Amino acid sequence: MQSEQIEFDTLEQQQAVFGAYDENIKIIEKDLGVTIVLRNSNVDIIGEEPGVTLASAVINSLMRAHDEGESIDAMYVSRMLELVRTDEVEDAFKASKDVVVLTHRAQPIRCKTIGQKNYVKALQENTVTICIGPAGTGKTFLAVAQAVAELKRGEIERIVMSRPAIEAGEERLGFLPGDLAQKVDPYLRPLYDALNDILGGEKAKKLQERGIIEIAPLAYMRGRTLNRARVIIDESQNASLPTLKMALTRLGEGSKMVLTGDVTQIDLPKANDSGLERCASILGSVDDIAVMRLNNRDVIRHKLVRDILKAFEQAEKEKAENRQQPRQIKRIK
Repeated sequence: MQSEQIEFDTLEQQQAVFGAYDENIKIIEKDLGVTIVLRNSNVDIIGEEPGVTLASAVINSLMRAHDEGESIDAMYVSRMLELVRTDEVEDAFKASKDVVVLTHRAQPIRCKTIGQKNYVKALQENTVTICIGPAGTGKTFLAVAQAVAELKRGEIERIVMSRPAIEAGEERLGFLPGDLAQKVDPYLRPLYDALNDILGGEKAKKLQERGIIEIAPLAYMRGRTLNRARVIIDESQNASLPTLKMALTRLGEGSKMVLTGDVTQIDLPKANDSGLERCASILGSVDDIAVMRLNNRDVIRHKLVRDILKAFEQAEKEKAENRQQPRQIKRIK
């Protein structure tokens, strides 16, 4: 049995690390098989190795995160446990050093992984960015955050957000009542959600009414020239190569564009109709165009989301391997 002691600097730091009803500490205890006991301003970690050492590293990292302004909740603790195990804590702190933009509640939006940090850097330094990655990696949210930051700094005059009006998977909505806006709103809801999280619902609505923020289906981009705008094409895996070419050629003076998509979630009738990977391949070597790829290690949603993605990834890998195995032909005697 091993033990290690850590001293908290302040009561506020201690409360943040422990969480409401000690929920954060309970997560660490359950995950690493240790017992954590609070004595005044000290905490004793009791258990077997490597659990004690890992728990100590997690608690010290949480103390540092609190001191640097991070909000510590159960999801953050679960992520920190994984970062400690994979020795990526320093990378995560480096990634979160810079603030992309402040929300309407004055909360800083920061990158959580090196992959995200490189993605935001690509958005800042290139006219066109293509970002491919699984769900939960922040592709759309960070693109919207960067767009809002550019708008606040006066680098652009408007934000144009679009996505293909394709239904997800096997679910078909059928006829939708109402005018054009009401018909396409269900498809564009994720973009509204990201805007509302960052700007607040009322501010986002006012900017839309003034035409400073525009959200429209991808099909309505044809024939337009977009000047001094940040253009975000979301769910690009559900667009064909000709459609993506059409969208990319809408760029006007002083504009930037980002295509985001997840090639494992193609909702087109034929998956081969998706043009995103082909588009990335064609444009990958063109100057002022960046192709970024995020992966499961960049997933910031609930830890279970990452585990789900890994499980499906493994299943697809096994399926591909089975296809490659030669079939055994039974001989008839």
